[in-house]
Amino acid sequence: MIKIPSYLQAGDTIGIVCPAGYMAKEKAQTCIDVLQEWGYKVKVGKTLGSGSDNYFSGTDAERLQDLQDMLDDDSVKAILCGRGGYGVGRIIDQISFRSFKKHPKWIIGFSDITVLHAHIYSNYKIATLHAPMAAAFNDEGYKGEYVQSLKYALEGKKAKYSCVPHMFNKKGEAVGELVGGNLALLVNITGTPSQLKTKGRILFIEDVGEYLYSIDRMFWQLKRSGQLDKLAGLIIGGFTDMKDTERPFGKTVEEIIHEIVQEYDYPVCFNFPVSHGKENYALKVGVGYKLKVGTNKVILEE
Repeated sequence: MIKIPSYLQAGDTIGIVCPAGYMAKEKAQTCIDVLQEWGYKVKVGKTLGSGSDNYFSGTDAERLQDLQDMLDDDSVKAILCGRGGYGVGRIIDQISFRSFKKHPKWIIGFSDITVLHAHIYSNYKIATLHAPMAAAFNDEGYKGEYVQSLKYALEGKKAKYSCVPHMFNKKGEAVGELVGGNLALLVNITGTPSQLKTKGRILFIEDVGEYLYSIDRMFWQLKRSGQLDKLAGLIIGGFTDMKDTERPFGKTVEEIIHEIVQEYDYPVCFNFPVSHGKENYALKVGVGYKLKVGTNKVILEE
């Protein structure tokens, strides 16, 4: 049975941390201001705007401690990761979830935060939020439906999303707990204590900045490891900023994925708005959803 953290009330505190890549504090300022306009208090962690000249927002120990402090602080009701990038996999095994298990709170983010979502779901059966992070609020992004979907999710409103059909869609209906995230990270955690349990679930996948042959390789890894075998349904999100080799791979990303998954009889939806681009609806990882892939419309709803 999945445990769902309490939804937020006016006056609740949202913590902001950067457990992976570096983020300048000014790039998160709009996010901080808007969260306060939504009625929340904001507690800024030490890793936002910190770090040396390298990629990370601090040493492994500093990032671990900042996240641990937020997890253990009972006054913090949700933790918004400022950005993803890379780095959670370096600290995930040192995190203590003892207090978090007793007092679950929403963990918010995507990309590298996929590691946290998967680890918490697979080990503790607690729901998390795959959703826009701090930079998505910039350039009036907070006014758009995708950042607004995060607001609604935190308030406990049930989601109902739709998208246009794709020629490779496989029609049907599926009901199951929703799991997934970034393809590269789902592959990266295969064989670790964070690996997702996918049987009977609706799996969603997205990625950014990969070579086409890498998408092919990673989907074969999911297939060979059995993670695509007995899904309730499959949602293919956005694959943005794809790259090709000098000698072309010869297929689009949709063709690559379609070829690998076409043998399965569960419903499959392509081009769902979950991605590294602006189109990134808030999805509650671990919560039950219904997926309807029809001729004229695709609907995903709680």
